[in-house]
Amino acid sequence: MSEKPRLSLLRIIEMNIGFFGLQFSFGLQQANMGPIYGFLGADEAEMPLLWLAGPMTGLIIQPIIGAMSDRTNTRLGRRTPYFLIGAVICTLSLFAMPYSSALWMAASLLWILDAGNNITMEPYRAYVADRLAPDQRSTGFLTQSAFTGLAQTLSYLAPSLLTAFVAKDVLDANGIPVIVRVAFIIGAILSISTIVWSVWRVRELPLSAEEQAELAAKPLTVRATFAEIGDAIRDMPRPMRQLAGAMLCQWYAMFAYWQYITFAVGRSLYDTSDPASSTFRDATLTTQQAGAFYNFIAFLGALVLIPVVRRFGARHTHAACLAASGAAMLLIPGVSTPIALFVLMIGIGIGWAGMMGNTYVMLADCIPPERNGIYMGIFNLFIVIPMLIQTLTMPLIYRPLLGGDPRHVLMLGGVLMLAGAVATLLVDAGHRAPRGRELSLH
Repeated sequence: MSEKPRLSLLRIIEMNIGFFGLQFSFGLQQANMGPIYGFLGADEAEMPLLWLAGPMTGLIIQPIIGAMSDRTNTRLGRRTPYFLIGAVICTLSLFAMPYSSALWMAASLLWILDAGNNITMEPYRAYVADRLAPDQRSTGFLTQSAFTGLAQTLSYLAPSLLTAFVAKDVLDANGIPVIVRVAFIIGAILSISTIVWSVWRVRELPLSAEEQAELAAKPLTVRATFAEIGDAIRDMPRPMRQLAGAMLCQWYAMFAYWQYITFAVGRSLYDTSDPASSTFRDATLTTQQAGAFYNFIAFLGALVLIPVVRRFGARHTHAACLAASGAAMLLIPGVSTPIALFVLMIGIGIGWAGMMGNTYVMLADCIPPERNGIYMGIFNLFIVIPMLIQTLTMPLIYRPLLGGDPRHVLMLGGVLMLAGAVATLLVDAGHRAPRGRELSLH
């Protein structure tokens, strides 16, 4: 295979601008779905079940879409059709979400929204791995991580910024603040426009004659797609398998954090557990501002991590990132002032930067390039299965083991983040599997 053309930093940034719109959508979910469910009358213990859309759609869609994109060859490219379709679905769902009049409607729209996000996500990551030379991949994935931090900073901050134009206590007929509705409309516009910009400015590389011949021998059928998924799981490189333990810990913890941070802040700083109260809306805005700050830290952190990963390696760097996040989660329940909360967000932001960048650097270094799409899709199982486990187990332990207190959920998350840091150090990273076979690393 011929050597891939190197891209300038500006081009790498442009090819990842679409990730900004995608992650703005995710940020709106993380910052607002818990409060929206609360406004619509959800019970705290059952809250994780209402977040089931993310892990379930990821579990079903991403491996299939990843395998399909490996076998696709269109005028637009292999990956581009998928993230364009996904962006349209995301845009329509974001427009509709803040008009939800009942829990079932909000939960249903979240399923559709997450389906669109998942159709887009792994083909986009595979597109970056396809397009960049091996020594530029860390820059590419950490640029994605930077855009994740920047997008989620703005998405978390959007409702607070909008209070300059609309009061926070102006509600629609369903009890949802109008500022939330406007934030989702902004997200819908960004979702489609940024994706279109990226695919227009940085096209996929044309397939070589050898690659086209390989695709012709691998028809895009349902049977072939599922057979490819099975083969890829069987041949999974050892470092990728080893990452499963660390991913279980970090994503269980982070999913629980997103679900319960607003409720924990409500108790710690505002002494309220009533979603209908004005003080809970204050807690929601404080949490969103803190979330914006940790995502801004993630944005800066991802840029700082580029030379750090080059010098110390993704494995050791990521373990340190998870340790910082774990310490912060353990300390958040004890905060008594917003300033203390914001200080701890530095640790959350460092951990989030690592989660969105370092793990993909480790993955891209160990998988065969002709299977980038399928392995990026399968790797998402390492994210959604921990989320699914958290969703199903949290309602069972929330009151019996955690005392019905969201602050205890965050402390559990802190312990799991520290466990994830230890598990990361056990991963063999930095070696690519040979084409079609697993490489055992010692």
